[in-house]
Amino acid sequence: MTSTPTAQLSEAGVSIWLDDLSRERIVSGSLKDLIDNKNVVGVTTNPSIFAAALANGESYAAQVQQLSRSGADVDKAVFEITTDDVLQACDVFAPVAEATHGVDGRVSIEVDPRLSRDTEGTIREAKELFDKVGRYNVLIKIPATKEGLPAISATLAAGISVNVTLIFSLERYREVINAYMVGIEQAKENGHDLSKIHSVASFFVSRVDAEIDKRLDAAGTDEAKALKGKAGLANARLAYQVFEEQFASERWQVLAAAGANAQRPLWASTGVKDPALPDTLYVTGLVAPHTVNTMPEKTLNATADHGEVTGDTITGTYEESNAVLDALDGLGISYNDVVEQLETEGLDKFVVSWGELLKTVQTALDTAKEA
Repeated sequence: MTSTPTAQLSEAGVSIWLDDLSRERIVSGSLKDLIDNKNVVGVTTNPSIFAAALANGESYAAQVQQLSRSGADVDKAVFEITTDDVLQACDVFAPVAEATHGVDGRVSIEVDPRLSRDTEGTIREAKELFDKVGRYNVLIKIPATKEGLPAISATLAAGISVNVTLIFSLERYREVINAYMVGIEQAKENGHDLSKIHSVASFFVSRVDAEIDKRLDAAGTDEAKALKGKAGLANARLAYQVFEEQFASERWQVLAAAGANAQRPLWASTGVKDPALPDTLYVTGLVAPHTVNTMPEKTLNATADHGEVTGDTITGTYEESNAVLDALDGLGISYNDVVEQLETEGLDKFVVSWGELLKTVQTALDTAKEA
C-alpha cells in the first residue's frame, strides 16, 4: 500500500506543523487544504511571519480601517490583528485538536519579543494573549531565555499551554524541561486538569549549521569540510536523547500518573539554508515518535514531493552525534560560543521583525485615517 511522504511522517510519530500564517491563507481555504492533503496538524507563527503577512495582505484592510476609526494605537492594533488571525486558525484546527485530545490542532502566538528579558512582562502578556484568543488549542510562545524560564513555569502553572521557542543548546533544553516540570507541578497544586495542558520545546536546527559551517569554511581543512551540514542534525538528535532520559525519570512518572502530557520536542528552523544540502534534510533526518516538525511551506512542498521517509532516523545515532560535536571542539569551534550567539541573534531578529510589523501597521492606520 503506497502513501505519501507526509502520511509516512505522521505514521512514524511526527506531527507536521506549518511555519506560516496569514489571513489570506485562512480565508482562501489554503490552510484547510494543507490539513486535508498534506497531513498538516498545526501552525506556528512568529514576528517575522506576521510582518510578512501584514506587508502583503489586503485581507487586513477592513480591520485596519475599523481600528483606525476607533482610535487604536499601533500596539493595540497589532495585538488585535494577530490574535484575530490566531483565533480563526484555531477554529480551522479545532477538529484536529478534538480528534487528538489537544495534542495537535495547535496554533502558536508569540509574546512581544521586546519582553524576552522581562519575566513579569512575559507572564502578563502570555495571560493576555491566552484570554484574548479564547481558544483551548492556542499555544503561547515564550523564548527560552534565562528570564523566560520562570515565565514558562508561571504560565503553565496558570493552566496555559506553552510553546517554548528559540532553544539552541542541550544545556538550555534541560533547563526548559525542568521549567516545564516545575510549571506542571505548580499547576497540579493549583488544581488544574493536567491532561488539558500541553507544551512543545522548539529546538532550532538549520541556524546551527549556518553558523558552524561558516566557521568550518574559515578553517578550510579537509577535516573541517567533512563536517559541514552535520552539526544541526547531531545537536537535535542529542536533544531527543535528553527528551527520552528526562521523560523517563521518576519525577516525570509522578506527573504522568496525575495525567500530565510529556512536552514534545519540536524541530524548528527546518528550512535548508545551504543549497548544497538536500532540501528535506531536517525533516527526513529527524524522524522519531512524539516529535513535531514545523516547516515553512517550501520545505513542506519539497517533503510532499520527494521526501524519503525511512522510519526512525534519530534513535541509535547518539554516539555518532556526540562524535560530530567532539570533532568540532577538536577544531576549536566552541559549542557554547555558537549557541549563545544564535540565541542573541534570534532574539534580535525577532525584535527587528516586530519593529517592521509596527511600522507596517502604523502606516496602514495613518492611510486609513486619511481615507
